[in-house]
Amino acid sequence: MDDAKEKLIASIRNVPDFPIQGIQFKDVTTLFKEADCLRILSDILYEMYKDKGITKVVGIESRGFIMGPILATRLGAGFVPVRKPGKLPAATIEESYTKEYGTDTVQMHADAISPDDVVLLHDDLLATGGTMQAACRLVKKLSPKQIMVNFIVELYNLNGRAMFDPAIEVESVLRMEE
Repeated sequence: MDDAKEKLIASIRNVPDFPIQGIQFKDVTTLFKEADCLRILSDILYEMYKDKGITKVVGIESRGFIMGPILATRLGAGFVPVRKPGKLPAATIEESYTKEYGTDTVQMHADAISPDDVVLLHDDLLATGGTMQAACRLVKKLSPKQIMVNFIVELYNLNGRAMFDPAIEVESVLRMEE
């Protein structure tokens, strides 16, 4: 692994028993507070996607709202938020899902994606993949040309990547154990 990725991994804070007992939470907000880590992460993400024709970056609430708009700006793409129910002001579509510690629902504006869009969905962490799978189902309802998925951190031993449709390119900046 190169020095830049090692620096990012070293900057991630582990928070035991959050949000519930038994979960070892990987806190990536520590990456965002350090200017050098934020720049490194932005550069890596840009290099990963600069030649893929992305027209929309979809960020998952809430940590996907940090790097998602940064990446969208660098790619010359639009940004679309996927939020919890009741947070978006116009007509929405929604998808419910089960995650590691409960059930949840996500929503997106019904007019956020067009059939001409090449969409990159972005979030901070891939564990079991439930939240991102729900977001993918939302985006698929709007029939874009292509869907790709990106995470800052993938907890590879949880095998969340295996849950995605093989037609969807799934990438992560950093791969770590839980």
